[in-house]
Amino acid sequence: MAKLNIKPLADRVLVEPAPAEEKTAGGIIIPDTAKEKPQKGTIVAIGPGKKDEPMTVKVGDKVLYGKYAGTEITVDGVDYMIMRESDVVAVI
Repeated sequence: MAKLNIKPLADRVLVEPAPAEEKTAGGIIIPDTAKEKPQKGTIVAIGPGKKDEPMTVKVGDKVLYGKYAGTEITVDGVDYMIMRESDVVAVI
């Protein structure tokens, strides 16, 4: 992974979403228009946290986040999600 020039502020994290599922468990191929937005990914950058709330996740953690969490951004052709740490629901 290339070095990112993005440093999230406060309690925000930058997540690289996992690729969307290409086919169902039964083997049915899912067309691009019907793919679900991924709800898991890998943290690639974290902010310093808030004054009284240190960050509990770290770079490299695989996480689950809410379906409508965060903001999508594209950097150097790679899609990322930036969200508050509170939008992360679990580390997997």
